[in-house]
Amino acid sequence: MTPLRQKGLSLIEVMIALAVFSFGLLALAALMASGLKYNTSALHRSYATNQAYDMADRMRANRLGLDSGCYDSLGDSGTDSACFSESDTDPGCIESGCTPEQMAQYDSWQWNTDNARLLPEGAGTVSLKSDDPESAYFGLYTITVSWNDDRDPDTAADSFIFELQP
Repeated sequence: MTPLRQKGLSLIEVMIALAVFSFGLLALAALMASGLKYNTSALHRSYATNQAYDMADRMRANRLGLDSGCYDSLGDSGTDSACFSESDTDPGCIESGCTPEQMAQYDSWQWNTDNARLLPEGAGTVSLKSDDPESAYFGLYTITVSWNDDRDPDTAADSFIFELQP
């Protein structure tokens, strides 16, 4: 009797190799999906940072509006600033020339329009910490840009907070 000589692979060996290879591909796909999610999150944070710096530059450029308190309590709720009644509308003065108050209203409208366009559920607020000259926080503004990153639906919206003393 001659011993049996096996040539090639058996069907069971091929199936085991295919199963191991499949698990590896699934792990790679999961890694790529989480990488894409975190890249998107980093992009949103980058947009939020740029938007906060954009409002800081707008405030520095409109010093008269800043000094008159038009940038205090800006937000996305409509009737926020002491200088104007509706921050969510365009004052329509860019071509004809704006007063400092109208420029602050335009800045608020344009800024929150951009926030909503660039970020999912994006919104921004500006608030003065203290107007008391004796306070350590005198003249310090807090610019907050918030958005819903949707990585975890149970957590609150993400936000970027920037403090500015113009």
